[in-house]
Amino acid sequence: MRCEEILARLKSLSNPANVAGMARFGITADNTLGVSIPVLRKMAKEAGRDHALALELWASGVHEARILAGMIADPRKLTEKQAESWVKDFNSWDVCDQCCSNLLDKTPYAHQKAVEWSKRKQEFVKRTGFALMACLSVHDKAAKNEAFQRFLPIIKREATDERNYVKKAVNWALRQIGKRNLTLNKLAIKAAKEIQQIDSKAARWIAADAIRELESKQVQKRLREKL
Repeated sequence: MRCEEILARLKSLSNPANVAGMARFGITADNTLGVSIPVLRKMAKEAGRDHALALELWASGVHEARILAGMIADPRKLTEKQAESWVKDFNSWDVCDQCCSNLLDKTPYAHQKAVEWSKRKQEFVKRTGFALMACLSVHDKAAKNEAFQRFLPIIKREATDERNYVKKAVNWALRQIGKRNLTLNKLAIKAAKEIQQIDSKAARWIAADAIRELESKQVQKRLREKL
């Protein structure tokens, strides 16, 4: 399947009403066609893993083509240089989160990059660091607790960032770490209570929302059932 064919297909599926709806959820309308994620997943399945095609789709700058690129790129072939280049191109939370969940969290350097990107100033690069922590918490079944404990002081450090897309990702990372198992649940709640004491509106929101979920009966019951 060639890049030009895919781009033509995406354009034929464009839906301006969807683009307007996406904009209401903070998704950029720049080069956006309004093609849904299920449709993109179906196209990714048809294309299969194709790293060269993924690089071409990314270079197109089309919003949905970039999400599709993250679905078909090979995490073993994505170099750190390519990952850095893609992350700097992120201009919307959905492209960021889809790439983290479908690709970046499967790279051999995912844990390292989560830490590195969490220190960056650019809003979507920093978001990527925390979105990656959240996705690793769900998908990296082999990682030990220590790998996620390492993220908690970083979450505390960045909890005062008032930017919407950063603070939501910081909160997401904290919640996902705390839902991994009972040990990490206790450590995440402890971290959240420390964050709650910081004199910052963002920190208080991050902490309160995380504590509400992590201490909930539903989460506690599920974690105990996993023992």
